[in-house]
Amino acid sequence: MLTLDKVYQAAFVLRDVARKTDLIQARNMCTDCELYLKTENLQVTGSFKVRGAYYKISQLSEAERAKGIVACSAGNHAQGVALAAQKMGIKSVICMPDGAPISKVEATKAFGAEACLVPGAYDDAYQKALSLCEETGATLIHPFDDEEVIAGQGTIGLEILEQIGDADAVVVPVGGGGLVAGVAYAIKHLRPDIKVYGVQAERAASMAQSLKLGKQITLDSVSTFADGIAVKHPGDNTFKLIGEYVDDVVTVTEDEIATAILTLMEKQKLVAEGAGAVSVAAVMFDKVPVKGKKVVCVVSGGNIDVNILSRVVTRGLVTTGRNATLQIALEDKPGQLLGVSSIISRCGGNVVSVHHERSDANMAVASCFLKIGMETRDFEQIEEIRQELTKAGFKIVS
Repeated sequence: MLTLDKVYQAAFVLRDVARKTDLIQARNMCTDCELYLKTENLQVTGSFKVRGAYYKISQLSEAERAKGIVACSAGNHAQGVALAAQKMGIKSVICMPDGAPISKVEATKAFGAEACLVPGAYDDAYQKALSLCEETGATLIHPFDDEEVIAGQGTIGLEILEQIGDADAVVVPVGGGGLVAGVAYAIKHLRPDIKVYGVQAERAASMAQSLKLGKQITLDSVSTFADGIAVKHPGDNTFKLIGEYVDDVVTVTEDEIATAILTLMEKQKLVAEGAGAVSVAAVMFDKVPVKGKKVVCVVSGGNIDVNILSRVVTRGLVTTGRNATLQIALEDKPGQLLGVSSIISRCGGNVVSVHHERSDANMAVASCFLKIGMETRDFEQIEEIRQELTKAGFKIVS
C-alpha cells in the first residue's frame, strides 16, 4: 500500500543515487505567471525514471534478485532499471518498442542490460515482458503501475516542497501516470492547497480520456514524437490515484510540444525530450489555469533522439513564426527574383532557400513558381512581407 512513509523511505534510499535536481526560475518564458522548472532532464540517466526503478529494485528479496528482472520501456525507465540492476549486480532484460530512439536503446545497453526490441508500441513490449517473466521467473519492474515505483517518483514532490514552499500549482507530464500519481500523492498529503495538473500528448491521451469517461480505456493506437508518454492504456493504481489527487489532466498538440522544446533550448539552454516538455507546453499555451500564479513545471526527461531534434526545432520555428515558406507565381523573366528578395530584405526577413519550378502542368508556359524559405521574427512580420509583395503585384499562391 502506498504511504507517505514509503515516499520518505524512497528519498532516503535514493539519497546517494538520484540527483536532487535544481528548481530554476524561468523569468523569460511566460509573462503571465511566475514559472519554475524542476529539471529532471538533468537527472542521472537524463530522466526521473531512475527514482522509481531504483527504489523498487532495492526492495526485492535476495531470491528475487537471483532470478533477475525484466522491464518494459520506451527508453527512460529502461535506463533507470539498467543502472539500478548494474549497481546491485542483478541480471536485467529490457523489452523496448522497436521504434524507441536509438540513443535510448544504446544507453540502456551501455548500463549492462540486455535490450529486447519488440515490434509495436509500449503496450506490445509490456506483453513480451510478461511472457519473459513467466518463462524465467524473473520479477517485472513495471514503469508506472507499481506502488513502490510510484513512491520513488513521489520523491520529486518532496523536493519541490523543500525548494519552493509557496507554489500555487505543479504541472507534470503523464504517460501511464506513475510520475504524476507519486508527485500528487506527496504534495496533496503535505500541502493539499497546491493544485496538481497532468499533461498528455493529444495523440496519446489514454489517461485524459479515461478520466473523462470514468473508466480505463485502451486506445487503438498512439502517434506522438513524445515517445516517453506514448501509452495506450493507463495503469490500475495510477488511474485511481490520479482520480483522487490530481486536479485535472489536459492535452497538448505536437506543434505545442515542439514549440516548448525550442523555447526551453533558446531561453533556458535546456534540452528536453517531447515527453519532458509537455508540462511547459501546457503553461505556454494556456491549457492550465495558472495566470498570476507561482507554478512549477516538471521537465521530466531530456533524452531526445538527435536524429529528430532538428525536425522538432524546425517545427517549433514554423509554429512561432520564426520560419516561413512562400510560393509565388511569377512571369519567367529577368529581375523577378531580385524584386521579391528586395521586398523581403526591406521588411527585415532573411531568405535561406530559393527554388524555381517551371514544369508544373497547371502554370502558363511563360510562368514559374518561386518557392522561398525565410527566417522571420514573428507572424506579424510574415504578414507584412506578404502584403508588400502583393502591393508590388506579385501573386502569392501559398
